[in-house]
Parts: sequence; C-alpha cells; structure tokens
Amino acid sequence: MANRDLEPRHLDTLDRDLGRFANLEKATAYVGRPVVGTSIAFAFMLLAALAAAIFFGQSNNGMIVVIAAAIGAYMAINIGANDVANNMGPAVGANAMTMGGAIIVAAVFESAGALIAGGDVVSTIAKGIIAPESMGSPDVFIWAMMAALLSSALWVNLATWVGAPVSTTHSVVGGVMGAGIAAAGFGAVSWGTMSKIAASWVISPVLGGLIAAGFLWFIKARIIYQPDKIAAARKWVPMLVGIMAGAFASYLALKGLKKIVKIDLGSALMIGAAAGALVWVVMIPVIKRQSEGLENRNKSLKVLFGIPLIVSAALLSFAHGANDVANAVGPLAAIVQASDTGSFTQAVSIPYWVMIIGAFGISFGLFLFGPKLIRMVGSQITKLNPMRAYCVALSAAITVIVASWLGLPVSSTHIAVGGVFGVGFFREWDAERRLKAARMAIPDRPVLGPEERRRRKLVRRAHFLTIAAAWVITVPAAAVLSAVIFAGIRMVTG
Repeated sequence: MANRDLEPRHLDTLDRDLGRFANLEKATAYVGRPVVGTSIAFAFMLLAALAAAIFFGQSNNGMIVVIAAAIGAYMAINIGANDVANNMGPAVGANAMTMGGAIIVAAVFESAGALIAGGDVVSTIAKGIIAPESMGSPDVFIWAMMAALLSSALWVNLATWVGAPVSTTHSVVGGVMGAGIAAAGFGAVSWGTMSKIAASWVISPVLGGLIAAGFLWFIKARIIYQPDKIAAARKWVPMLVGIMAGAFASYLALKGLKKIVKIDLGSALMIGAAAGALVWVVMIPVIKRQSEGLENRNKSLKVLFGIPLIVSAALLSFAHGANDVANAVGPLAAIVQASDTGSFTQAVSIPYWVMIIGAFGISFGLFLFGPKLIRMVGSQITKLNPMRAYCVALSAAITVIVASWLGLPVSSTHIAVGGVFGVGFFREWDAERRLKAARMAIPDRPVLGPEERRRRKLVRRAHFLTIAAAWVITVPAAAVLSAVIFAGIRMVTG
C-alpha cells in the first residue's frame, strides 16, 4: 500500500491537489486585499472624526464638524488613490522606481508638502466659484460645503474604481458649484471663472502633451539618432537635467512654497535660471563619469536619466501635497470656521489638525489604493522608458509655469496624463515617418495592412477615450451629485 502511494499517478494527483490549494490561497488573498484596504481606510476616517470630537466636540455644531472631518478624510484618501498616480506613474512605468519605492517616496514628499508648505489661505468658496454672501446663513453654507466635499469624494472614488485619473480640483469645483446652485440659484455662480476652468480641460492636456513631445523629439534628434550616442549624451544630458532643475525650482517657488514666502513669476524664473545653471555645471562631470564604459546603444542611455526622474517625481509630489491638500480639507476648514465663529464670508486659514488629516489621508490613499492608477498612467496608456518619462515630468513643471504666466487655471492631472499621451502620439508619428522613409528607400518593402497598422498603435485608444470622457463629465457629474446631496440634507434637517 505504501509503495502504491508513491506511484507517479498518485504523485500527479497530489501535485494537482496542492496546486488547487495554492490557487485557493492566491484567490483568497486577492479577494481579501480590497477588504483590508477598505477597513484601514474606514479606521482612518474614524480617527479623523475622533480628532474633530476632541477639538470641537463641545461646541454648538460639534457633531457637524465630526461628520465633516470623516468626509474630509475620505476625500483625502481618494486624492491619494487617484491624483498621486500622475506624479509616480511615469517613473514606475519606466522602471526607474519600484512600486514600493514610489509609494514610500510619494507618501513622504506628499506629507512634507502638505505639512510644510500647504495650508495657504483659501477662500471660503473654492476658486471664487460661488459668491459667499449668496448663501444667506451659516447653516446653508455649512450644508453646501458638506455636500460639495462628499460629492467630490464619491466622484473621485468612482473614477479610481473605473481606472480614470481625474482632476480632484475640478471635482471640488463641480461639487461647490452644484451645491451653490441648489442653495442660491444659477445667479450665484461666477460663470467667468467656470468658463476658464472649462477651457483648461483642453489647454492643460494639449499644452502638457506638446511640451513633452517637443522634448522627446529633441532627445531623439540630438542623442538617440546620433552615430555616437554616448558622446551626444555627455553634451546634452547635463543641459537637459539643468533645464529640469530650473523648471522645478521655478515651479516650487510659484506653487509649492506659497505658505512660507510669496514669490512673483519674474522672481521665480530668476531662481529657476540660477538653479538650472548651477545644476548644469555640476552635472557635466557626473554624466561623464556615469557614461564611462557604456555601450553605444539606446539601452545605455536609460542609466543617465534614472536619478533625475526619481528626483522629479519626489518634487512633483511635494508640490502636489502643498497645493492639492486644500482640495481635501479646504471645505472642511470652511465648515470648521463657520461652525466655530459663524463667519462664512471671510478667508479661511486651515487649522493644523485639519492639515494633518489631509496629509495623512493622501498617504493612506496612495498606500492602500494607489497602485491601480500608477500602473494605468505608467504603463497601460503607452510604453514608457526613462527618457520618455523624463519628458512627461519636465512638461508638468514647465506647463504650470507657462499657465501661470498666461493666467490660466490648469490641472496637474490633465497636464501629466496629457504629457503621457503626447509622448505616445509623438512615437506613433515618428514611427510612421520612419516607416515611410524606409519604404521610399526600399520600394519593394511589403505594405502593412489596415489591421496590422491598428495593432501597432502605440497609444491604447480605449484608455484615451475613457480618460477624456471622465475629464469632460467631472465638473457636471460632481455638480449634479452635490446638488442632490444638498437637497437631501436640507430635506432631513428641515
């Protein structure tokens, strides 16, 4: 009997049974992972509510502040899950960083940006969309902000679930607009501001895409297509890294350090020029040393862009934390002030405990739910390598500077994703151009059929259409949802 148990057919059966157990364990882990993430997120929301109860539990509107703190934490988690992917996706997709490394770097720099440079004074109504005095009373204002916060969080959560990176700023804008219309009518809306925001739906991704494509064209023309790629890299890579350093110095001076010091555009550009020149000079011997012994091929060039790409991702996360934390806690801060003082027409300073909720919420959201959108931006739209990802990161900083100069409101999400699309579409155009040149050189070369040409597209059209549709409907969808929530709150509260 014992010998029979060792026969090959019995061993095969045992292997199959063990395989089934292994698959069952994998399936259980896969199903359980979202449950664990949701549980941790819910626990963080309860902690935020507890913090609010400690600070404001004894005030007249203490319960309202407690509920608003939980919703603000929920919004911050969703921002971390959706928005941060735009900073880290290109670096992860280019294999310059691992997913774990990207999450750690982003969590540290997002929190640092929010706590050190975030919390700049914000208006009681986001972006000047609704006239505060139109609300009539503090209670109406509080319910409107509550509806705006909850609707924007729900919309970003839905977008993350379907795999669409959307603008959290636009979600908050739509939420505020919808609640404002429900509370005070269409006349309360600043339609001039809304028209600028609508224009940014087109301006942000197009400008980001054009700048990213332009830098990729430069890298291809001056380095990749050169006979001696390493010599060309030694000449141009220090300059490109210097441009990146200058762009990010200006970007951080304009957008990331507003709480610490106010810097106008001219001064920011001078700071950027000085930083760029210094980094350029420093990088010349560094790149020369890094390039020693490298083979004269494209793969070798990736080494030279790895560290600049990681640094750019960290700086983007710092600036994002400084700016977009207000999307999570701006309405919450307005609710806290209106509940505490009864004032809702004055500017709002975000309390530090509220800022901590926003900063840690973004980090939790990134850690628990961020990988899905990081993969989408980094590898599922188009294939990225360090050179292409560098172009995307650089375009994000430059586009914000150009938009500030032109006085245009832009979305960092739209810029980054537009840069990824710009790189992908440029690669398609370049591949088509080179194919035509090869066909002219070799007339007998076989012509590709329509089906094969579609298969070789370098940008996934399904993702392009899904993301574009999500961008277009973000403001109206958040507005309608907010109006419905506001009406429901008024109905319950009488």
